Amino acid sequence: MRDQAPPKGAQAALRAIRLLKLFTVEAPELQLAEISALSGLNKTTTHRLLQALLSEDLLDRNPGTGSYRLGPGMMALGVQALSSNDLRLRARPLLRRLADETGETATLEIPIDDTMLILDEVTSKHFLGASGNVGTRWPIHATSTGKALIAFDQGGPNRLGETLAALTPKTITEFALLEKELGDIRRRGFAEVVDELEEGLSGVAAVVRGGMGEVLGALSICGPSQRMSENRRAQLGVTLCTVANRLQPRY
Repeated sequence: MRDQAPPKGAQAALRAIRLLKLFTVEAPELQLAEISALSGLNKTTTHRLLQALLSEDLLDRNPGTGSYRLGPGMMALGVQALSSNDLRLRARPLLRRLADETGETATLEIPIDDTMLILDEVTSKHFLGASGNVGTRWPIHATSTGKALIAFDQGGPNRLGETLAALTPKTITEFALLEKELGDIRRRGFAEVVDELEEGLSGVAAVVRGGMGEVLGALSICGPSQRMSENRRAQLGVTLCTVANRLQPRY
């Protein structure tokens, strides 16, 4: 995780932002007591922050249960962020081409803490294909995009948690094994996963860089493992590296 010190006088804002980050796909609604426990704040402080977020429509309440959930203000901000993201706008036509030419799902993903967020996606033309939907977040260590980012971004390894959760029997959960694979990724230029995020799903990814060479995110192609043989993954990896290189601005 990042260890950059927050600016002075920003404690209330940081606490409010951290409350918003507690809401996930797995836990879309939370009660006051749950939010207080997860945040480590007392109920009085938590309630005060929640009321402030409610007043700005960043949170909403379920009228039936009284639990809190992300509000329409957050949705509006998310849509605005997506529509104004320069990387997403530049990558969109390339994602379409990748999906058309490969027949598989193509994604653009960026790191958020210890996960990879699908910023954009063009789905497979096959009936049986991969689909995570824009806005979905996956554990960084179990995705091809995440492995690529960890391998090539200097601060990437800092995003890993203290443990690596097993999503399938093939998920790498030992840091020594992951480090060995990161070396392989650096040598060949792209990352891959086979049945590590989900059984029967494979993916290949290459990092996307900014004008100064900094890693911004990663492009991926993913699909059923039965269609993603070792040879095909290698071919797709070379293709992705070429496409990702086109996305890097030239000043």
